[in-house]
Amino acid sequence: MKNKKIFVFFPDGVGLRNFAFTKFKELGEQKGHQIVYWNNTVFSLKEQLGFDEVKIENHKMHPLTALYSRARKHIELNVSQKKFQDAVYPTYKFPFSYNGLKNSLKTLYVKMLIGLHSSEKGILYIRKRINALERSTNKYEYCKAQLLEHKPDLVFCTTQRATQSISALLAAQDLGIPTVAFVYSWDNVPKAMQVIETDYYCVWSDLMKAEVLQYYPFVHESQIFVTGTPQFEPHYDTSLLQTREDFFAEHHLDSDKKYICYSGDDETTSPLDQYYLEDLAHAVRSLNNKGYQLGIIYRKCPVDTTNRYETVIKTNQDIITVIDPVWKPIGTNWNEVFPDKADLKLLYNVCAHSEMVTNVCSSTVFDFVAHNKPCIYYNYEQPQLKKDIRDIGQNYNYIHFRSMPSREAAVFCTEKTELESLVQQILDGKLSNVKEGKKWYETVVGKNPTQASENIWKQIDAILK
Repeated sequence: MKNKKIFVFFPDGVGLRNFAFTKFKELGEQKGHQIVYWNNTVFSLKEQLGFDEVKIENHKMHPLTALYSRARKHIELNVSQKKFQDAVYPTYKFPFSYNGLKNSLKTLYVKMLIGLHSSEKGILYIRKRINALERSTNKYEYCKAQLLEHKPDLVFCTTQRATQSISALLAAQDLGIPTVAFVYSWDNVPKAMQVIETDYYCVWSDLMKAEVLQYYPFVHESQIFVTGTPQFEPHYDTSLLQTREDFFAEHHLDSDKKYICYSGDDETTSPLDQYYLEDLAHAVRSLNNKGYQLGIIYRKCPVDTTNRYETVIKTNQDIITVIDPVWKPIGTNWNEVFPDKADLKLLYNVCAHSEMVTNVCSSTVFDFVAHNKPCIYYNYEQPQLKKDIRDIGQNYNYIHFRSMPSREAAVFCTEKTELESLVQQILDGKLSNVKEGKKWYETVVGKNPTQASENIWKQIDAILK
């Protein structure tokens, strides 16, 4: 199959890592396709990477779309709670805002929609209503004009969860252009984060395929392709590996020490995250007093712009070395901080040159298990926990954690007092989650983590035929 034009659609920046910085584009071009990035973000792929792109300059959705989308999410979670008799679904909801008259009126409107349409038929009504609203916008006409001008043979959407993509994909479908969506993250399906409806879906694994069929009855099995995710492909690219000497010199690490990575979380997931870093620092200091030579690499969550870790880092600067992810702010909002290709190499080497990772419920467990490195999950309350601060314990009740083959797929630290012992046991080779972690990794990521990009292109070729 030759000379097909593929629009790789970025409604937001989350797909950059998977579909601009990996070998995805290169593989498509090897198959004879013309790859054009249909870009709804402020990040310029042409300026930054030299890629062909068509910029979407009209970003304006229908003013009611956000409200209907919020109602849709709540309704889907309500239906799931009733259907599966499971109390976890309400924990995926964000609280309503009554801050000011405008927010209060919006909340009342959303609650009215939820009250009137909390059923499977109601979900379909809300989805059709969202589509009708987006078809009425100037953005829909704008995107349709771009498609008519550039005539792509297929539109591949890099995430299923962005409302900004609805009008563009509707325009493509109305012109008879096949559309494919990639389900972006391991936890997205049960959380009612499938915003768009496309002709086909690429998912990570058999597990994710089963979830899509379970939660979205309007999607048929023939529409779903199990491909894997490009997210972990860079971990198998040994050309990214630096020597220990070079990596330590570049980041001012002590060559006499072994390092533990603390992977920071966003403020919503782990609002007291800085105190877990402090606990690790205390454990490391105690172990160093016993003859170990240890340090901590702190890698923050890329979109965390708070200063909540500063005191802990300053107090423990003899132990903690900050190695920030290579992400760059392109705009002024939190969602306009974009990854740089250099971060693939950085993360690879942080994994390769750390003894383990510790964090709160992050998917970095998979990044590290790809390098045969253990992971400690913090799962105890901090004394600073008080009313209106979210307890991290609810994270481990989420559905995506039920995919664990056993509780040994990660090392769970359930008491602050046991952290030092767990770290010591891992360092001494007496404790590891890697064996069970690899089973979990295969369940979630799929059996061929190095072939995801190739698998996606195989399915695109099949659709085009």
